[in-house]
Amino acid sequence: MIDRQKVYVLTGCASGIGRATAHRIATAGARLVATDVDLEALQRTAAEGAWPEATTELLHHDVRDPEAWEQLLDGVEARHGRLDVVMNIAGVLKPGFVHQTTAAEVDFHFDINVKGVLHGTRAAAVRMVRRGSGHIINMASLASLAPIPGLALYSASKFAVRAYSMAAAQELACQGVAVTAMCPDAVATPMLELQKEHEAAALTFTAPRFLSPEEIADHLTGAVLTRRPRLLVIPRWRGWLARAADMMPWLTKILTPRLTRQGLSRLHAMRRMTQSAGKF
Repeated sequence: MIDRQKVYVLTGCASGIGRATAHRIATAGARLVATDVDLEALQRTAAEGAWPEATTELLHHDVRDPEAWEQLLDGVEARHGRLDVVMNIAGVLKPGFVHQTTAAEVDFHFDINVKGVLHGTRAAAVRMVRRGSGHIINMASLASLAPIPGLALYSASKFAVRAYSMAAAQELACQGVAVTAMCPDAVATPMLELQKEHEAAALTFTAPRFLSPEEIADHLTGAVLTRRPRLLVIPRWRGWLARAADMMPWLTKILTPRLTRQGLSRLHAMRRMTQSAGKF
């Protein structure tokens, strides 16, 4: 659970999972450093009452910049005297088939989703090892358990996050530092809204329901902080399906066409509902 004596640093707090998780931590009265590359959006979020100002710092932070990580965490330790939890939540997704993606889109995914997490984990680990305690939480995805056609770049980036996190967890455990890779299914965030425009993302819409940012925040501030698992998949049963597909690639030849049709059907239905509501 949230410890009011600890200091929490979160990335990607202007919207989605970052915003919901920051809200949980701040309203619990803990010291929160909420960051985002879009400071104006972060400030608007704060102005809407997302979290109490008394316990929260709002900072611009570009996760791609290793020097920015050093400055951010040095500043946190200087002001608060400690660094307890770092949550690497910031991430991006742009659907697209392999033959249609660009070099810029490769860099986009790997600079933010992979390098951003690696820089943050490394910088946090250095400081936490010195103290002999700490917890680093990295946002992976269900797509990190099995490759998703139409989301090849995103899948590859989240594979890297999960692999790095699992290896780091084994390395740092003896130093008193825990590392958790969080792997949720599709979450109703602006990232999901973006995917509605791309039929390449059809498999995203095979989820029986979309998780809410608040549900993920509940897990992050509940079971993850309490038990400090190395891996948490939400929901668990979808994780087992993803693992089965990864272990038996021949299954994908049978299942993928059927799931793609199902996903496209749901996607088209969602578009029709949105259009009838006058949002397009």
